Amino acid sequence: MIKTGWVGGALALVLVATGCTAATSVGGEDSGGDSEPLADFYQQDIEWEGCGEDFECGSYEVPLDYDDPAGERLEIAVKRLPASGSDVLGSLVINPGGPGGSGYDYVDAASGVVSRPVRERFDVVGFDPRGVGRSAPLTCLDSDELDEFVAMDYGGGGGGSDPADVSAAGLADMEEANRAFVEGCRERSGDLMLHVGTADVARDMDVLRAVLGDEGLTYLGKSYGTYIGTRYADLFPERVRALVLDGAIDPDMDQLELSVQQAQGFETALRAFVADCLDTTECPLGDEDATVDDGVDKLVGLMERAGEKPLRNTSGDGREVNRTRVELGVMAALYSESFWPRVRSALADAFEGDGTGLLMLGDDLYERSDEESYENSAAALVAVNCSDHPGPRDIDAYEQAVDQAAEEAPIFGPTLTWGALTCAYWPQEAVAEPEPMDAPGAAPILVIGTTRDSATPYEWAERLAEGLESGVLLTREGDGHTGYRKGSPCVDDAVDAYLLEETPPDGGTVCTE
Repeated sequence: MIKTGWVGGALALVLVATGCTAATSVGGEDSGGDSEPLADFYQQDIEWEGCGEDFECGSYEVPLDYDDPAGERLEIAVKRLPASGSDVLGSLVINPGGPGGSGYDYVDAASGVVSRPVRERFDVVGFDPRGVGRSAPLTCLDSDELDEFVAMDYGGGGGGSDPADVSAAGLADMEEANRAFVEGCRERSGDLMLHVGTADVARDMDVLRAVLGDEGLTYLGKSYGTYIGTRYADLFPERVRALVLDGAIDPDMDQLELSVQQAQGFETALRAFVADCLDTTECPLGDEDATVDDGVDKLVGLMERAGEKPLRNTSGDGREVNRTRVELGVMAALYSESFWPRVRSALADAFEGDGTGLLMLGDDLYERSDEESYENSAAALVAVNCSDHPGPRDIDAYEQAVDQAAEEAPIFGPTLTWGALTCAYWPQEAVAEPEPMDAPGAAPILVIGTTRDSATPYEWAERLAEGLESGVLLTREGDGHTGYRKGSPCVDDAVDAYLLEETPPDGGTVCTE
């Protein structure tokens, strides 16, 4: 998935990463594995070992800094499910998004992620990107510090918590907290924080392609994973076999543009949730006479009340369920229709003063039940986004952007825009320079957009498909985040045919549910 970002102090996009690390050379020709000094990386072997049921696990090495391949090395963890048939086409590399998502763990869900005909013909392979999970995991704060960071009070402890109207004390607290986050990354992760941008991940994936023995890359990337695929195609267009970019990200945006547009996507998804809720027999947002606007207004009222007085937390861990936690819980539920019954129940409790259900929804999104995963996913999310997207260095620019966000996406816009503030303090030498990505000469690339996608607005898929020289847009009419294997036979059949036969659907094809 593409997570939404840290609602209180950290980056607001789970996403949506673009760009390359400034310290990395990203030319296509100099990235090949046939010449020194990268040949050793491209010619290595993975020693596969069984790791439960039919899965095999291993690792391979990449340079920390592609400009210094003789220097420090990173070990990248990789897992595969061998093809079940005999007529094997090669490997299908998969990535669930993030930044911070584990491709290694994603392989465990291969039976749901990839259709049976595709699993018969491809080894399904996933890797943890550098800085994530088992691949030199990045950390910045411990779990207690993260809890405080996520639930920051925009009033600076002075009673106000409206992200569109931050007090001077709140602004000072946010600045201090975000600087501390970045300093924590320096202290805990050192130079690794300078080399986790998506260009480096894409180059790591090309090394993986080579050591797997594939002449061309076959890839399924979802959410932020679409940016990995886009960056790969632009760096190595001649090595593209078939790329599926599902829940697509438009790479041609800066931090603040991404924040506002993602907020708009969440608000579109919220209205779809409210409309569905009002059609149920027991909707906490209104009765059968209520309109969608009435339901949204009632939910916003709940957020405002939580800002004035936190809801109860019956979990016993002492955390306050303030406005930021209510927002995060609601946004977490908008990734999939399967969450809607759970969020209805959590909202019913919240209107009675108990915010525990919403708190748990937010916790699930960031794997808080696993302390190490929680600490790493937060750090990776921020580090990759800050490395990939240029953002202002002047806090006044964020204040102005919040004012704009309050007009264009009033429910989630201000919060997500403040969430990008961490990047104002990220080391400048690690931040990408924006550049267009069109993957000239690449084989057809399939881009999937869902019309009411919460985390990656449909317009991003339209723009990505148009920007890629060989982009082909496939539209899924529906709700939820991403489109493949989400209940649309039309989408599934089109993707399967493309992966197996390298034949994309006609551009502009629309699949209705």
